[in-house]
Amino acid sequence: MRLSVAPVRSDSVLSSRQRYDAVSSTNGRRTDNYCRCTLTLPSQTTLSMDPPAKKETWERLLLKQDSGECNGIRPVKLGRRWMEYQGLRNWTGLLDPLDDNLRREILRYGKFVEAAYKSYDFDPSSPTFATCRFPRSTLLERSGFPGTGYRLTKNLRTTSGIQLPRWIEKAPSWVATQSSWIGYVAVCQDKEEISRLGRRDIVISFRGTATCLEWLENIRATLTHLPDGPGPDRSGSGPMVESGFLSMYTSGAHSLRDMVRDEISRLLRAYGDEPLSLTITGHSLGAALAILTAYDVKTTFKQPPMVTVISFGGPRVGNRSFRRLLEKQGTKVLRIVNSDDLITKVPGVVMNQEDEEPNSKNVEMATALTLPEWIQKRVEKTPWAYAEVGQELRLSSRDSPYVNSINVATCHELKTYLHLVDGFVSSTCPFRETAKRVLHR
Repeated sequence: MRLSVAPVRSDSVLSSRQRYDAVSSTNGRRTDNYCRCTLTLPSQTTLSMDPPAKKETWERLLLKQDSGECNGIRPVKLGRRWMEYQGLRNWTGLLDPLDDNLRREILRYGKFVEAAYKSYDFDPSSPTFATCRFPRSTLLERSGFPGTGYRLTKNLRTTSGIQLPRWIEKAPSWVATQSSWIGYVAVCQDKEEISRLGRRDIVISFRGTATCLEWLENIRATLTHLPDGPGPDRSGSGPMVESGFLSMYTSGAHSLRDMVRDEISRLLRAYGDEPLSLTITGHSLGAALAILTAYDVKTTFKQPPMVTVISFGGPRVGNRSFRRLLEKQGTKVLRIVNSDDLITKVPGVVMNQEDEEPNSKNVEMATALTLPEWIQKRVEKTPWAYAEVGQELRLSSRDSPYVNSINVATCHELKTYLHLVDGFVSSTCPFRETAKRVLHR
């Protein structure tokens, strides 16, 4: 047996199984003298001092983790703080600077939306156009999001309420596609993940606009009253939402609303006696549907779980009365907004909102108008006066040195949003160097 002692560099990365270090000390004090002891046994097993064939630096490992390359590394345990990260205190103190745990959770829910996009058949020449390409049992894995601990329980479809003229029958079938796969419901079933999250989580994930009729529904931008909603409030108008979004949620013999209600009812019967959360996430049109879904769940069920919306690049959905209604329900909404994304600035106009907190960053004055109060009241009663909802995490494509071009399409893409969340530190700090750097077009 041979014992050798050699100097050790302080910045070296050591494996606990292959290397054994000794740190010299004098009078109980740690010194800067490091030495490495290599124990060579008589047997064939040798604890080698040579570096492994594939060397990884800590910087590289951190880059992998932050950019999502290390799929096997799970985020830290949320435990009893899970309600805080779900918006119990409206994310106070977590957004600027952005809390690292919240960043990981936002990116994780963004992956569920990404899976919805990757699972959708966008090919209009395909016989399965506008349907889901994968079976429920393997959807997350085949869409590049394995090891989540979640199991899909329901596919969701949306139907346009637009009445088509007869001549449309002569057009290609994809032009008149009225019903399409829009997302899914998934439930956390993995015990370790439930323990990490501090509760069992139900996810509803929605993709963005894909079909011709969905685009037409998007531009039906006038406000309309909620079905079975409360009457007029102090503003005199009552809660109202965008006509097209409401049509996508409620139209059809078996509407998206019906499917959501049936599935949530079933899941509440199965898991209602344990800590439970409902997280609804979506991008673009999916973000708008997520807010309508949250409102509907809180309205329909007497004892709903904690409902949180994580929306990416969503348009405006309703008026000020609708926003007040969401707040009264206790629905928590975190809107991730790119300042350079045009979609987040439509539809309608946003007027001064006197019931906003003094330092709130909720509202970007898209109209850039300062109007007399009597004019504002008149405008608020029109079908074009919208209000922003929930809390806002405002980002900007211009802050990232890795976004190659600033255009409408790039600024609205989901992958741009995930990149900006990954790199955002605070409103006063530069973009993180460890953020994923490559954005392929």
